[in-house]
Amino acid sequence: MANLLGRVAPWLPSGKEPPREAEFRTLGRKDTPQLWRLVNSDSTANVFMASHLEIAGSAAPSSSGGEVIGTFRGSRLVSACWTGVNVVPVGMADDDGALLGSQLGMSGRRFSSIFGPASSVMSIWSTLKPFSPEPFDVRAEQPLLEIRQPSAIPPNQSLRFTRPHELEKILPACAAMFEEEVGYSPYVGGEEHYRRRVAGLIRRQHSLVDFDDDGQVIFKAELGTVSARAVQIQGVWMNPAYRGKGLSAGYMSAVVGESLKLAPVASLYVNSFNTRALALYKTVGFTRTGEFATVLF
Repeated sequence: MANLLGRVAPWLPSGKEPPREAEFRTLGRKDTPQLWRLVNSDSTANVFMASHLEIAGSAAPSSSGGEVIGTFRGSRLVSACWTGVNVVPVGMADDDGALLGSQLGMSGRRFSSIFGPASSVMSIWSTLKPFSPEPFDVRAEQPLLEIRQPSAIPPNQSLRFTRPHELEKILPACAAMFEEEVGYSPYVGGEEHYRRRVAGLIRRQHSLVDFDDDGQVIFKAELGTVSARAVQIQGVWMNPAYRGKGLSAGYMSAVVGESLKLAPVASLYVNSFNTRALALYKTVGFTRTGEFATVLF
Protein backbone atom coordinates (compact mmCIF):
# COMPACT_ATOMS: atom_id res chain seq x y z
CA MET A 1 0.00 0.00 0.00
CA ALA A 2 2.75 2.42 0.92
CA ASN A 3 3.99 2.59 -2.65
CA LEU A 4 0.65 3.98 -3.85
CA LEU A 5 -1.03 5.99 -1.10
CA GLY A 6 -0.02 7.49 2.21
CA ARG A 7 -2.32 6.93 5.14
CA VAL A 8 -3.65 10.49 4.91
CA ALA A 9 -3.64 13.32 2.42
CA PRO A 10 -0.19 14.93 2.89
CA TRP A 11 -1.24 18.31 1.51
CA LEU A 12 -3.68 18.89 4.40
CA PRO A 13 -2.55 21.43 7.07
CA SER A 14 -2.52 18.60 9.60
CA GLY A 15 -0.57 16.32 7.29
CA LYS A 16 2.31 15.98 9.74
CA GLU A 17 -0.09 14.62 12.34
CA PRO A 18 -2.53 12.46 10.42
CA PRO A 19 -6.22 13.20 11.09
CA ARG A 20 -8.12 10.16 12.21
CA GLU A 21 -11.23 10.99 10.27
CA ALA A 22 -9.86 10.05 6.82
CA GLU A 23 -7.30 7.30 6.24
CA PHE A 24 -6.65 5.44 2.99
CA ARG A 25 -5.16 2.00 2.62
CA THR A 26 -5.29 -0.98 0.29
CA LEU A 27 -7.83 -3.53 1.48
CA GLY A 28 -6.89 -7.07 2.40
CA ARG A 29 -8.75 -10.31 2.99
CA LYS A 30 -9.86 -9.29 6.49
CA ASP A 31 -11.66 -6.26 5.04
CA THR A 32 -13.92 -8.35 2.81
CA PRO A 33 -17.01 -8.29 5.08
CA GLN A 34 -16.88 -4.50 5.38
CA LEU A 35 -16.48 -4.11 1.64
CA TRP A 36 -19.48 -6.36 1.06
CA ARG A 37 -21.49 -4.13 3.41
CA LEU A 38 -20.68 -1.13 1.23
CA VAL A 39 -21.40 -2.98 -2.00
CA ASN A 40 -24.76 -4.28 -0.77
CA SER A 41 -25.92 -0.77 0.14
CA ASP A 42 -26.58 -0.31 -3.61
CA SER A 43 -26.12 -3.61 -5.40
CA THR A 44 -27.20 -2.19 -8.76
CA ALA A 45 -24.75 0.71 -8.85
CA ASN A 46 -21.99 -1.44 -7.34
CA VAL A 47 -22.38 -4.48 -9.59
CA PHE A 48 -18.79 -4.18 -10.86
CA MET A 49 -17.35 -4.57 -7.35
CA ALA A 50 -19.88 -7.27 -6.44
CA SER A 51 -18.88 -9.29 -9.48
CA HIS A 52 -15.21 -8.91 -8.60
CA LEU A 53 -15.80 -10.06 -5.01
CA GLU A 54 -17.84 -13.06 -6.12
CA ILE A 55 -15.09 -14.17 -8.48
CA ALA A 56 -12.09 -13.33 -6.28
CA GLY A 57 -13.69 -14.19 -2.95
CA SER A 58 -11.70 -11.47 -1.23
CA ALA A 59 -11.01 -7.73 -1.07
CA ALA A 60 -7.27 -8.43 -1.33
CA PRO A 61 -5.28 -7.23 -4.37
CA SER A 62 -5.77 -9.32 -7.50
CA SER A 63 -3.09 -11.27 -9.31
CA SER A 64 -3.48 -8.88 -12.27
CA GLY A 65 -2.39 -5.88 -10.19
CA GLY A 66 -5.75 -4.36 -9.34
CA GLU A 67 -6.49 -3.34 -5.77
CA VAL A 68 -9.30 -1.86 -3.71
CA ILE A 69 -8.41 1.30 -1.82
CA GLY A 70 -10.54 1.86 1.25
CA THR A 71 -11.34 5.07 3.10
CA PHE A 72 -11.48 4.54 6.85
CA ARG A 73 -12.72 6.63 9.71
CA GLY A 74 -11.38 4.91 12.76
CA SER A 75 -11.86 1.20 12.09
CA ARG A 76 -14.92 1.67 9.88
CA LEU A 77 -14.69 1.36 6.10
CA VAL A 78 -16.80 4.24 4.76
CA SER A 79 -16.00 4.09 1.03
CA ALA A 80 -13.84 2.20 -1.43
CA CYS A 81 -12.46 2.39 -4.94
CA TRP A 82 -11.23 -0.27 -7.35
CA THR A 83 -7.98 0.81 -9.00
CA GLY A 84 -6.67 -1.30 -11.83
CA VAL A 85 -6.92 -0.56 -15.52
CA ASN A 86 -10.08 1.31 -14.52
CA VAL A 87 -11.06 3.33 -11.46
CA VAL A 88 -14.45 2.38 -9.99
CA PRO A 89 -15.66 4.05 -6.76
CA VAL A 90 -18.08 2.53 -4.24
CA GLY A 91 -20.02 4.72 -1.82
CA MET A 92 -17.49 7.52 -2.08
CA ALA A 93 -18.53 10.95 -0.79
CA ASP A 94 -17.35 14.04 -2.64
CA ASP A 95 -14.63 14.98 -0.13
CA ASP A 96 -13.23 11.44 -0.04
CA GLY A 97 -13.25 11.32 -3.83
CA ALA A 98 -11.33 14.58 -4.10
CA LEU A 99 -8.72 13.37 -1.61
CA LEU A 100 -8.34 10.06 -3.43
CA GLY A 101 -8.08 11.76 -6.84
CA SER A 102 -5.08 13.75 -5.66
CA GLN A 103 -3.47 10.68 -4.17
CA LEU A 104 -3.94 8.70 -7.37
CA GLY A 105 -2.55 11.62 -9.39
CA MET A 106 0.59 11.82 -7.29
CA SER A 107 1.10 8.07 -7.60
CA GLY A 108 1.79 8.54 -11.32
CA ARG A 109 -0.51 5.71 -12.36
CA ARG A 110 -2.47 5.85 -15.62
CA PHE A 111 -5.97 4.50 -16.18
CA SER A 112 -8.22 3.69 -19.13
CA SER A 113 -11.36 5.07 -17.52
CA ILE A 114 -13.13 6.19 -14.38
CA PHE A 115 -16.76 5.09 -14.15
CA GLY A 116 -19.49 4.67 -11.57
CA PRO A 117 -21.86 6.91 -9.58
CA ALA A 118 -21.58 10.40 -11.03
CA SER A 119 -20.82 12.40 -7.90
CA SER A 120 -18.00 10.03 -6.92
CA VAL A 121 -16.49 9.91 -10.42
CA MET A 122 -16.55 13.67 -10.87
CA SER A 123 -15.07 14.33 -7.41
CA ILE A 124 -12.17 11.96 -8.16
CA TRP A 125 -11.69 13.56 -11.57
CA SER A 126 -11.71 17.09 -10.10
CA THR A 127 -8.34 16.51 -8.41
CA LEU A 128 -6.90 13.78 -10.65
CA LYS A 129 -7.26 16.08 -13.67
CA PRO A 130 -4.07 18.17 -13.11
CA PHE A 131 -1.97 14.98 -13.11
CA SER A 132 -3.69 13.28 -16.02
CA PRO A 133 -3.35 13.32 -19.80
CA GLU A 134 -6.21 15.02 -21.63
CA PRO A 135 -9.18 12.63 -21.54
CA PHE A 136 -10.77 11.40 -24.71
CA ASP A 137 -14.20 12.25 -23.30
CA VAL A 138 -15.91 13.20 -20.05
CA ARG A 139 -19.51 12.00 -19.83
CA ALA A 140 -20.81 13.61 -16.68
CA GLU A 141 -24.47 12.59 -16.99
CA GLN A 142 -25.39 8.99 -17.75
CA PRO A 143 -28.76 7.90 -16.36
CA LEU A 144 -28.62 4.56 -14.50
CA LEU A 145 -31.70 2.50 -15.35
CA GLU A 146 -33.08 -0.74 -13.95
CA ILE A 147 -35.94 -3.19 -14.36
CA ARG A 148 -37.00 -5.84 -11.85
CA GLN A 149 -39.63 -7.80 -13.74
CA PRO A 150 -40.05 -9.16 -17.26
CA SER A 151 -40.98 -6.50 -19.79
CA ALA A 152 -44.57 -6.17 -20.93
CA ILE A 153 -43.19 -6.04 -24.48
CA PRO A 154 -43.26 -9.51 -26.10
CA PRO A 155 -39.65 -10.74 -26.32
CA ASN A 156 -38.14 -11.55 -29.69
CA GLN A 157 -37.80 -15.32 -29.59
CA SER A 158 -35.01 -15.28 -32.19
CA LEU A 159 -32.48 -13.82 -29.76
CA ARG A 160 -30.15 -16.50 -28.41
CA PHE A 161 -26.74 -17.01 -26.86
CA THR A 162 -23.80 -16.67 -29.21
CA ARG A 163 -22.01 -19.94 -29.88
CA PRO A 164 -18.23 -20.24 -29.57
CA HIS A 165 -17.72 -20.92 -33.29
CA GLU A 166 -19.53 -17.64 -34.09
CA LEU A 167 -16.82 -15.40 -32.61
CA GLU A 168 -15.61 -14.24 -36.02
CA LYS A 169 -19.17 -13.49 -37.14
CA ILE A 170 -20.06 -11.36 -34.11
CA LEU A 171 -16.72 -9.63 -33.56
CA PRO A 172 -17.21 -6.97 -36.29
CA ALA A 173 -20.58 -6.01 -34.76
CA CYS A 174 -18.98 -5.75 -31.32
CA ALA A 175 -16.23 -3.53 -32.70
CA ALA A 176 -18.77 -1.36 -34.54
CA MET A 177 -20.81 -0.89 -31.36
CA PHE A 178 -17.69 0.01 -29.38
CA GLU A 179 -16.59 2.57 -31.94
CA GLU A 180 -20.07 4.14 -32.15
CA GLU A 181 -20.34 4.34 -28.36
CA VAL A 182 -16.81 5.26 -27.32
CA GLY A 183 -15.53 7.03 -30.41
CA TYR A 184 -12.46 4.97 -31.26
CA SER A 185 -11.71 1.40 -32.29
CA PRO A 186 -11.38 -1.28 -29.58
CA TYR A 187 -8.39 -2.54 -31.57
CA VAL A 188 -6.28 0.51 -30.68
CA GLY A 189 -3.19 -0.96 -29.06
CA GLY A 190 -3.87 -4.43 -30.41
CA GLU A 191 -6.75 -6.71 -31.31
CA GLU A 192 -6.05 -9.73 -29.11
CA HIS A 193 -7.23 -8.29 -25.79
CA TYR A 194 -10.61 -7.33 -27.22
CA ARG A 195 -10.98 -10.69 -28.94
CA ARG A 196 -10.37 -12.46 -25.62
CA ARG A 197 -12.99 -10.33 -23.88
CA VAL A 198 -15.66 -11.10 -26.49
CA ALA A 199 -14.71 -14.78 -26.49
CA GLY A 200 -15.00 -14.82 -22.70
CA LEU A 201 -18.50 -13.37 -22.83
CA ILE A 202 -19.51 -16.02 -25.35
CA ARG A 203 -17.99 -18.80 -23.25
CA ARG A 204 -19.92 -17.67 -20.14
CA GLN A 205 -23.18 -17.35 -22.14
CA HIS A 206 -23.25 -13.61 -21.58
CA SER A 207 -23.37 -12.73 -25.29
CA LEU A 208 -26.77 -12.57 -27.04
CA VAL A 209 -27.30 -12.30 -30.78
CA ASP A 210 -29.67 -12.72 -33.70
CA PHE A 211 -28.41 -13.25 -37.26
CA ASP A 212 -30.26 -12.73 -40.51
CA ASP A 213 -30.43 -15.33 -43.30
CA ASP A 214 -27.17 -14.04 -44.76
CA GLY A 215 -25.32 -14.52 -41.48
CA GLN A 216 -25.19 -10.81 -40.65
CA VAL A 217 -25.81 -9.66 -37.09
CA ILE A 218 -29.22 -8.02 -36.74
CA PHE A 219 -28.98 -7.28 -33.00
CA LYS A 220 -26.57 -8.11 -30.21
CA ALA A 221 -26.09 -7.32 -26.52
CA GLU A 222 -23.97 -8.54 -23.63
CA LEU A 223 -24.63 -9.27 -19.99
CA GLY A 224 -21.43 -7.39 -19.39
CA THR A 225 -21.18 -7.47 -15.59
CA VAL A 226 -23.02 -10.10 -13.59
CA SER A 227 -23.45 -10.61 -9.85
CA ALA A 228 -25.96 -12.59 -7.80
CA ARG A 229 -27.96 -9.41 -7.19
CA ALA A 230 -27.75 -7.51 -10.46
CA VAL A 231 -26.85 -7.78 -14.14
CA GLN A 232 -25.49 -4.79 -16.02
CA ILE A 233 -26.40 -4.96 -19.71
CA GLN A 234 -23.77 -3.59 -22.09
CA GLY A 235 -22.94 -3.52 -25.78
CA VAL A 236 -26.47 -3.07 -27.11
CA TRP A 237 -26.27 -2.70 -30.91
CA MET A 238 -28.66 -2.87 -33.82
CA ASN A 239 -27.36 -3.28 -37.36
CA PRO A 240 -27.98 0.05 -39.16
CA ALA A 241 -29.76 -1.85 -41.95
CA TYR A 242 -32.42 -2.92 -39.45
CA ARG A 243 -32.86 0.30 -37.51
CA GLY A 244 -36.18 2.10 -37.63
CA LYS A 245 -38.15 -1.11 -38.15
CA GLY A 246 -39.55 -1.41 -34.63
CA LEU A 247 -37.39 -4.39 -33.68
CA SER A 248 -35.40 -2.97 -30.76
CA ALA A 249 -38.05 -3.25 -28.04
CA GLY A 250 -38.64 -6.95 -28.63
CA TYR A 251 -34.92 -7.68 -28.60
CA MET A 252 -34.38 -5.66 -25.41
CA SER A 253 -37.30 -7.44 -23.77
CA ALA A 254 -35.56 -10.73 -24.55
CA VAL A 255 -32.29 -9.41 -23.08
CA VAL A 256 -34.14 -8.42 -19.90
CA GLY A 257 -35.67 -11.88 -19.70
CA GLU A 258 -32.27 -13.59 -19.87
CA SER A 259 -30.79 -11.13 -17.36
CA LEU A 260 -33.53 -11.79 -14.81
CA LYS A 261 -32.73 -15.51 -14.92
CA LEU A 262 -29.36 -14.63 -13.37
CA ALA A 263 -30.26 -11.88 -10.89
CA PRO A 264 -33.33 -10.01 -9.59
CA VAL A 265 -32.33 -6.73 -11.26
CA ALA A 266 -31.31 -5.90 -14.84
CA SER A 267 -29.63 -2.53 -15.26
CA LEU A 268 -27.73 -0.39 -17.71
CA TYR A 269 -26.50 3.17 -18.05
CA VAL A 270 -26.77 5.36 -21.12
CA ASN A 271 -25.56 8.75 -22.28
CA SER A 272 -28.10 11.48 -21.47
CA PHE A 273 -27.94 12.79 -25.05
CA ASN A 274 -29.00 9.43 -26.49
CA THR A 275 -32.68 10.25 -26.51
CA ARG A 276 -33.59 7.38 -28.84
CA ALA A 277 -32.06 4.81 -26.49
CA LEU A 278 -33.69 6.42 -23.46
CA ALA A 279 -37.09 6.25 -25.16
CA LEU A 280 -36.53 2.59 -26.04
CA TYR A 281 -35.58 1.62 -22.51
CA LYS A 282 -38.60 3.47 -21.10
CA THR A 283 -40.85 1.55 -23.50
CA VAL A 284 -39.33 -1.74 -22.38
CA GLY A 285 -39.97 -0.82 -18.73
CA PHE A 286 -36.69 0.49 -17.34
CA THR A 287 -36.86 3.23 -14.71
CA ARG A 288 -34.20 5.72 -13.73
CA THR A 289 -32.66 5.01 -10.33
CA GLY A 290 -29.39 6.92 -10.34
CA GLU A 291 -26.73 8.76 -12.28
CA PHE A 292 -23.42 7.46 -13.59
CA ALA A 293 -20.48 9.29 -15.13
CA THR A 294 -17.52 8.13 -17.20
CA VAL A 295 -14.12 9.66 -17.93
CA LEU A 296 -12.44 7.97 -20.91
CA PHE A 297 -8.70 8.13 -21.66
